[in-house]
Amino acid sequence: MFVDKAKIFVKGGNGGDGLVAFRRELYVPEGGPAGGDGGKGGSVIFRVDEGLRTLMDFRYQKHFKATRGEKGKNKTQHGANAEDMIVRVPPGTIVVDDDTGELVADLTRHDQQVVIAKGGRGGRGNTRFKSPANTAPAIAENGEEGQERWVTLELKVMADVGLVGFPSVGKSTLLSVVSGAQPKIGAYHFTTLTPNLGVVNLGEERSFVMADLPGLIEGAHTGIGLGHEFLRHVERTRIIVHVVDMSGMEGRDPFDDWLKINDELKLYNVKLVDRPQIVAANKMDMPDSEENLAEFREQMNEMHPDMLIMPISSLTRQGVQELLYRVGDVLDSLPDQIEIEEKAQKEAAEEGIIYRFEAGDDRSFTISRDNEVYVVESESIEKLMRRTQFNSYDAVVRFGRILRGLGVDAELRKRGAKDGSIIRIGKFEFEFFEGGSDSYLFEET
Repeated sequence: MFVDKAKIFVKGGNGGDGLVAFRRELYVPEGGPAGGDGGKGGSVIFRVDEGLRTLMDFRYQKHFKATRGEKGKNKTQHGANAEDMIVRVPPGTIVVDDDTGELVADLTRHDQQVVIAKGGRGGRGNTRFKSPANTAPAIAENGEEGQERWVTLELKVMADVGLVGFPSVGKSTLLSVVSGAQPKIGAYHFTTLTPNLGVVNLGEERSFVMADLPGLIEGAHTGIGLGHEFLRHVERTRIIVHVVDMSGMEGRDPFDDWLKINDELKLYNVKLVDRPQIVAANKMDMPDSEENLAEFREQMNEMHPDMLIMPISSLTRQGVQELLYRVGDVLDSLPDQIEIEEKAQKEAAEEGIIYRFEAGDDRSFTISRDNEVYVVESESIEKLMRRTQFNSYDAVVRFGRILRGLGVDAELRKRGAKDGSIIRIGKFEFEFFEGGSDSYLFEET
């Protein structure tokens, strides 16, 4: 079974917690702080493996969670960083954030890799909070939470040549004749339900990959029939070979077929109009094909006089070799990779890992009322709360001092907060004491 779309959950590992510890050694009275930092959580990294061809593995495993960093240790020892989780994906995989629709990565090259869910930083141990004013701090931080998200993986077949055309025009037969591929062939529509790939060898170290793509029907750009399941793969091809049934056996007009298919390509992605295209006039061994071809050429000259039309018969192999050599010549004149202009990942480095989604430095906040509760909303403050160890008195005092430095206390007083007012930040609620620096009572809701 071919799987070309999957939705999965990824989560970077949490950072390890920092440690509160003090030196306890013989002949070292009043030893200073000795708590180490926590280790960094592992990241979830997607890496391209050219040996993969489908997203089948993601049908059975949909959750990928990296391990968390190790906690800080005594004697100022740093906790070990967690190993990154490497997830292998086939070339041609597009990663989209399921919530925002943002394109996260466009993975095309072997060994290309990108961080999809970044691991959290380790929390600082109490050694990092030592100062002249506080030589024995009992403060440490929790590890930062790793990034988590649902992402949609979409596979677009990586092929040099894409065979397009209405159902039953002979695309699968042509692929089976020119390559070692063995696609399903039948005398009925939609024999091909999934893309088939084959390597065409022209000799003299010349070869290319050809894809037999599922047949189109009118309205495919809106998702009718196989619709988008087909069209997404056309975008990856460098050349389009448009297979047209010149026999007209099913009562269809060859030129009208060509117009309808090209209209569907244009409506799906206007850039496909500029993709090099060769018309393979197939089934020339059938009656009336020569007359239909002559009429087809006349109609094409009026609209696209430069369009290359190659008469062939997949059954008798008439003209097939000439078609392949012409395709090879066109490929040789093109760049190695076509430009994928649809929200493409232009930031992808040639090598190495791309780190994204760095937390911003925005310290802004908003305050609203929920009945008698004052609700403070701020991404940076909520992040700080998650890293604060509220079982430590010194940590609570430090957190309150930071809130005052950000202007939260002053704004709460302007909004009418008094002693004993309930303040909610994230999933925590606490009592507010005007002018107090050590009277915050936190309780998780």
